[in-house]
Amino acid sequence: MQQEFIDKNPILNLTFNFSLAVIEYCKLLDSQKQFQLSKQLFRSGTSIGANAREAQNAESKADFIHKFKIAAKETDETQYWLLLCNRSKDFPDSTLLLKKLDEIDKVITKIISSSKLKT
Repeated sequence: MQQEFIDKNPILNLTFNFSLAVIEYCKLLDSQKQFQLSKQLFRSGTSIGANAREAQNAESKADFIHKFKIAAKETDETQYWLLLCNRSKDFPDSTLLLKKLDEIDKVITKIISSSKLKT
């Protein structure tokens, strides 16, 4: 059983633990020889957290927002791959990952909108 990543920053926790779950899901896809889909999902799913983490060292508020906008785009792409898996015959169930991703998307959207309001 994998151990959860604990950080003081909630979005870093959410995205890191989501990445761990994506890695496990991709292992299931690989075991079914769904290598291309696994590779796409792995890249987009783990990129969300990488961009959130990179935003923590942004050079400006605009850079911070930009990094989170990239994370939001990766969230959308990841949702696409997970929905595709969920609707494809004989693929592992991705419902739990989609729920976790929805939570991440809401937090990222809030971070972007509240960051734009701050002066």
